[in-house]
Amino acid sequence: MPTWQQLRDLKLDEYTAAADGWGKLSSQANAAKDRVDNEMLAKIRDTQKGTTADKATADLEQLSRNYQYLHTECGLIRTALNGLAAELAGPQKKLKQALEDAENLKFTVHADGSVEYPQSPTAPMKLPDGRGSATPGAPVPMVPGQAEANGDPNKGKAEEIAEKIDGALREAAEIDGRYSRVLDKLKAAPGLTVDDSTFIDAAADTKALQEAAGGYADDARIPKDKSPAENAQWWNGLTQEQRDEYATLYPASVGALDGLPSSVRDDANRMVLAEAKAQYQQDLKGIPPEPQRYLPNPTGSYPAVVTNEAWRQWEKKYGDRRAHLESSLSGMRAIENRFNQTGRNGLPEAYLLAFSPEGHGRAVVANGNPDTADHTAVYVPGTTSNLGKVGGDIDRMANLWRETARMPGAGNVSTITWLGYDAPQSIVKDAPFSHYANDGAPAYNRFMNGLETAQGGPDKSHTTAIGHSYGTTLIGSAARQGDLPADDVILAGSPGVQVGSAEEMDVPKGHVWNEEADDDPVPDIGRYGHGGSQWRLGGGVWLVPSDEPFGANQMSTDTTGHSDYWKANTQSLRNQAAVVAGQYSEVKHVE
Repeated sequence: MPTWQQLRDLKLDEYTAAADGWGKLSSQANAAKDRVDNEMLAKIRDTQKGTTADKATADLEQLSRNYQYLHTECGLIRTALNGLAAELAGPQKKLKQALEDAENLKFTVHADGSVEYPQSPTAPMKLPDGRGSATPGAPVPMVPGQAEANGDPNKGKAEEIAEKIDGALREAAEIDGRYSRVLDKLKAAPGLTVDDSTFIDAAADTKALQEAAGGYADDARIPKDKSPAENAQWWNGLTQEQRDEYATLYPASVGALDGLPSSVRDDANRMVLAEAKAQYQQDLKGIPPEPQRYLPNPTGSYPAVVTNEAWRQWEKKYGDRRAHLESSLSGMRAIENRFNQTGRNGLPEAYLLAFSPEGHGRAVVANGNPDTADHTAVYVPGTTSNLGKVGGDIDRMANLWRETARMPGAGNVSTITWLGYDAPQSIVKDAPFSHYANDGAPAYNRFMNGLETAQGGPDKSHTTAIGHSYGTTLIGSAARQGDLPADDVILAGSPGVQVGSAEEMDVPKGHVWNEEADDDPVPDIGRYGHGGSQWRLGGGVWLVPSDEPFGANQMSTDTTGHSDYWKANTQSLRNQAAVVAGQYSEVKHVE
């Protein structure tokens, strides 16, 4: 435990000055990572091929991981030092107040914390030298109003001061121990190679500091279930240092906040992704090898092979977990693959606006910064969508970005894959039901509102909501349940949008666009579950966007089936790009 002299003389500004230094290192590492990813790596991938280029790429990818790790660990040290200084300020203030009280009363505080006091003339028992000593833990011999009758008031005051000094020291010792345990772990051996175990360790460091610094930077202070505008108001009310600390200490919470700048969410979510990927890969390696499923029938009778009981037990214990790990890792690699495509064929920097591997998973990936985009498109995938399959959806929006960006006068474009809901996983068992759309629609509206907030208002970007298959049902539900913050809606292969007319899609008249390939069966099959009715046609008529009475603009298609609407170099894709760019005269309609 520290002495009271050490606590009194502690210069807390030295801790905060050191924290500033670590904060600068954290910011520099993050900036260096961005330069490696978006300038060096992007350039090599776009212009170089061969063994030398592959080696350079691998080395730079390792350097990027190193910088990402430094960004987090240095940020944790900054937060720990600031938290330590902030929390020690309380007991130091209490100690100084107690020392001031002792000085005003002409008491003497000794090195061991005992308090010497002059005996009061009213004390019933005289001390030999007229002075007494109070130590913490001694009972106060009086209650208010009884001092002169029952004891020495100076003794009571001295004991109170001794207790305050001891309490301040114990509080400081607890704080010091809490932070010391965390800071002792924030060390790296020389020649460190950042790998899975390193990122797992970084996640453990973050959790440890969350527990240690709860009184300084509490997760409860981060908005929960608030509007994007309220989220932005909270964020804007923080100092830059506080923003950095919350993003470092609670990356998952900050990365999920609609309304915050895309660059902030991207930085936070990339760390969540790196740590989750490392943990999932380690967990997958920890699953024992799958036993042989079938064995020869020991009786030699029919059937010739029987199920191995060891496999049955393994499948019961590990089957679902392994499938989840493998699927989630596939999605994480697809997201990283999009990061790695930055610069290729002009593809812009990617932004990870949401991420979680839990359940079916969440991933929101933007091509280009939506905060500064002139035209923004947000795509919702449909049935069977999950984190493991997100790569195909990311590719669709990359294709749409390329097609839109090459249109004359398109300006800055951002196309976003929004896997922000639990999509139905079975065409037969799940897709006919509406609750997946109804449950996910509020999150879609919040995200769209968050884009507007981060952009600076509804007039800062022309925004298009795009849905495929069941994703169109979610967009319809979003329009039905609340205000859909979009200027245009594009629907492809829609089984119905829960309303019976384009006028109910909450966008200006004439701004609902539909595509249906000739051999896409989903619109006809889905209408009985998700179609909407127009009462002027009679309640028994269920309409989907492909029906003429619905009132959507019917765009021509040259693709086949249910899933090729975003195939490169097709009229189906060019039509969508024209809408996204606001160049409606370029759209080719069904004749």
